[in-house]
Amino acid sequence: MSIFNASRLLGKTVLITGASSGIGAATAVLFAKAGTNVLLLARRTEALKNVEAACLAAHKESGLKDGGQFASIQLDLADKSAIASLWSKVPSNLRDVDILVNNAGFVIGRDQVGDIDESIIDSMFSTNVFGLMAMTQLLLKDFKAKKSGHIINLGSIAGVEAYVGGSIYCATKFAVNAFTTTMRKELVDTPIRVTEIQPGMVETEFSLVRFKGDANAAKSVYTGIQPLTGEDIAEEIVWAASRPPHVNIAEQLIFPVNQASATIMYRAPQ
Repeated sequence: MSIFNASRLLGKTVLITGASSGIGAATAVLFAKAGTNVLLLARRTEALKNVEAACLAAHKESGLKDGGQFASIQLDLADKSAIASLWSKVPSNLRDVDILVNNAGFVIGRDQVGDIDESIIDSMFSTNVFGLMAMTQLLLKDFKAKKSGHIINLGSIAGVEAYVGGSIYCATKFAVNAFTTTMRKELVDTPIRVTEIQPGMVETEFSLVRFKGDANAAKSVYTGIQPLTGEDIAEEIVWAASRPPHVNIAEQLIFPVNQASATIMYRAPQ
């Protein structure tokens, strides 16, 4: 028995949304290192190209002969018509997807109920929930037809425990949890695996987006605590995907060692 056997991933094709930075980018690079092909989807074309180059370098460094085919596709998950026409943009050699990683998602602001801009509510649900659902339905049809596949959804501690100032983001992640759990039950008579990864505090562009580009406010979130990194979560995603076909990692709740819940954490004195 090996500690982390990634050989089951060799030659497989992975589709990752929100792949231009953070968890999505780190996951793409680690899958590339494990010998897969990767479809990278996100809104920012230039950032995607940088991640694609990192994937190429990681695969070359691995020395593996399997995999190594990558493509970057500009896609806004809030645009349902773009999702519906996705296959017209995907190279023919990468259309047989084995693993879907629904990573794209974001949060804006800490406003409380009654003070939240309607446009922010719409935008968060459009990407975090409706886009994830549309992408899942698109891929699940193929997974059912070929009787194999793995759907990995990025949830959050925010989908397990609601907190003050996070009502809309928490609502989107609770929706992801309900959607994922229901799908797992509906697919119980198939070989298709369904996983939800639920990170706690991870230092990526997440807080920078939440605070609308205020770098100081974003940095203050992590004062006195060592948060998780995108690479930490990428390891859990790739590990879950590399389990034997009869093993399904249903949920993984992942905290930094000094976090115990959405709001309980120890911060070292500064």
